Amino acid sequence: MISLIIPTFNGEKYISKLLNELRSQSVKPDEIIVIDSSSTDNTVKIAESYGVKTIIIKKEDFDHGGTRNLAVNYTRGDTLIFLTQDVLPVNEYALERLKEPFYSDEKIGAAYGRQLPRPNVNPIEAHARLFNYPPKSQIKTLKDAPKLGIKTAFISNSFAAYRRTALISVGGFPSNTILSEDTYVAAKMLLSGWKVAYCAEAKVYHSHNYNYFEEFRRYFNTGVFHAREPWIRQNFGQAEGEGMRYVRSELKYLWNENYKLIPSAAFRTALKFLAYRLGLMERKIPKWLKVRLSMNRLYWEKDNRRVSAG
Repeated sequence: MISLIIPTFNGEKYISKLLNELRSQSVKPDEIIVIDSSSTDNTVKIAESYGVKTIIIKKEDFDHGGTRNLAVNYTRGDTLIFLTQDVLPVNEYALERLKEPFYSDEKIGAAYGRQLPRPNVNPIEAHARLFNYPPKSQIKTLKDAPKLGIKTAFISNSFAAYRRTALISVGGFPSNTILSEDTYVAAKMLLSGWKVAYCAEAKVYHSHNYNYFEEFRRYFNTGVFHAREPWIRQNFGQAEGEGMRYVRSELKYLWNENYKLIPSAAFRTALKFLAYRLGLMERKIPKWLKVRLSMNRLYWEKDNRRVSAG
């Protein structure tokens, strides 16, 4: 049985297209759950018009991991598929291909699909998708860590599936994490002997056009995550090595696609490196400044409450 979960917030421009595409999938989910963080637009109304189960939580109660755990409690499926509101399946086989690894190997605990850049996206973002989601599928185990490094635990909850028993066995998603709850779970699974499948044949459109500051804030959050979960880098390696491989690939791609964007890409790279390093040393940064540097203000408000409670 397949349960599909979509966390939403003010997603009315996406949700109708997504739910329409899900209706045309070759393998249809047995249940769809939309968990909404008190949208102020028509997201919930549109979702309900499609007959899906909707759960509404307070905006301030949203948590990347905790909200997903809450949604899981409302499901019955042995396979749990998570989509973000802004993805769109490329064809009718996206869910079918994503679920196939669970049939072929009982040790696969999680699977994620390929994300392709949306049409007309800028070349810098297009490269990011093509680099992180290559055309060849792969099964990853802990033994791959010496070769793949931090990439071993890479996954994306924009389009990912989890075996319920595997997810429960590692304690579910972490609560109170700034982002990368998916990487946290994948890393826990790998350390527990599970495998993670990358399914290049399962494809969705998903990309962003972040400006400089948005890019900075996202990488600051990534640094904070790694600072607060040091066991991931200890077991899988530093993110900086993967970063250098990315830079070389980006320069080669842009040289062929639009060399005039290379200065912009170089500036972005410097910003991302600075942001990540600042995130790693976030405990030395005053809270008021972290709120301004971060993409997730709510996380720091909750962090204040956790500190006060402690």
